[in-house]
Amino acid sequence: MGGFFGITSTKDCLLDVFFGTDYHSHLGTARGGLAAYDPEIGLQRKIHSITNAPFRTKFETIFDEMSGIAAIGCISDTDPQPMLIRSNHGTYAICTIGIINNAEALIDQYLSFSHGHFDAMTGGRVNTVELVAALIDQKSSFAEGIRFAQSVIDGTCSILILKENGHLIAARDKVGRIPVIIGKNDDGYSVTFESFASLKLGYEMARELGPGEIVELSPEDGIRQLNPPGKEMKMCAFLWSYYGYPTSNYEGINVEAMRYRNGEIMAEHDREAGNAPDLDYVSGVPDSGTPHAIGYANKSSFPFARPYIKYTPTWSRSFTPQKQSDRAKVARMKQVPIHELIEGKKLLFVDDSIVRGTQLKETVDFLYSNGAKEVHMRSACPPIMYGCKYLNFSRSTNDLELITRRTILELEGTEGFNHIDEYSDGTTERGKALRKSICDKFGFASLEFQSLGGVIKSIGLPPDQLCTYCWNGKE
Repeated sequence: MGGFFGITSTKDCLLDVFFGTDYHSHLGTARGGLAAYDPEIGLQRKIHSITNAPFRTKFETIFDEMSGIAAIGCISDTDPQPMLIRSNHGTYAICTIGIINNAEALIDQYLSFSHGHFDAMTGGRVNTVELVAALIDQKSSFAEGIRFAQSVIDGTCSILILKENGHLIAARDKVGRIPVIIGKNDDGYSVTFESFASLKLGYEMARELGPGEIVELSPEDGIRQLNPPGKEMKMCAFLWSYYGYPTSNYEGINVEAMRYRNGEIMAEHDREAGNAPDLDYVSGVPDSGTPHAIGYANKSSFPFARPYIKYTPTWSRSFTPQKQSDRAKVARMKQVPIHELIEGKKLLFVDDSIVRGTQLKETVDFLYSNGAKEVHMRSACPPIMYGCKYLNFSRSTNDLELITRRTILELEGTEGFNHIDEYSDGTTERGKALRKSICDKFGFASLEFQSLGGVIKSIGLPPDQLCTYCWNGKE
């Protein structure tokens, strides 16, 4: 994934862009970057690795090195950015969010007629942000170039550009899988992925860009639309379920409130289906599972508790180390039990999702080793059956890394992949077999998944406006 934040203003705004970018740190762990425009200095840029250190620690001295009345920042889970580009459009800084599945084909096509070149990274790979810039620069204007780039990209690409006159150009991906939100104050405009980042910095929400919409922002000219929004929207439903920040709103729907509703729907379904176990406590797999669990507890009337606490002052994110064995070790070290809430207790945990299941298995073993009597598990979303090809949030390189796919293969071989819908449905024989097999693997006393209809109901948008590919494989 990744996230970006930008401001165009009549005043120096680098400090606000620093904070606004830092508010997107939950969306990526590879690179952080800032670019700024100062009327006397021009465009400036800094990029740092944030693999093992937070964004703010790498950029806390940036105010001695850069300044500007306009700036953009990004958190990237892939390539270094923003990039500074000099082209027929002048000099500009650019950052993107998304994934380009056909990058190699686009690179080969560009090189075949341009006789140009790309700056290659280790292994010969090309920075996808530079590729996007090359696509944009084939056309005579930014708007035409962005439309062209988004039309040929297989995947998702939202774009933020800082021009050499201090104006910003913001473009939401062509079907609006991720948000781009415009804020306004007396001095100028902000662009953000996470709505709360602008609000915390004193900006009022002006509007959310529509799918494929492109705007140019400046304090002098306000919001100038360069391309109108398209009619089709396929916003990522997982945005609310997992990776969106709790305090943000997307399409007017708050993330935390959606998660409460989602938990309530799961509890109601358990009761109606006769699956509700007798419990001592309901808890969330911290942190993103916690609000779903609060909703479940409120509806089920079982008390909410935190049987273990994550120790995060020094290891805020367990996936920061590069090796899986190191990540697993960090995850174990972060889990600090509260024995009075575990020993002899029947516990139900709600996780935001079950993807590969590696750390979840270790968490359940940890609970039993500390005296839990029963550990029931609920997933706040349906079984993930397809690796995401639009945002790559699941970090799975192929579908067989998914616990659901591996289990189906063990139960029925490849023939089982012809019956994905049945395995997703907990009321069918195949669906029951999937859940029982995962319970046996992980030691769950019971396992249920939220239904697709339940997730959609908790979000509140029409089904045709949501991307649910990871759950049902539908484009």
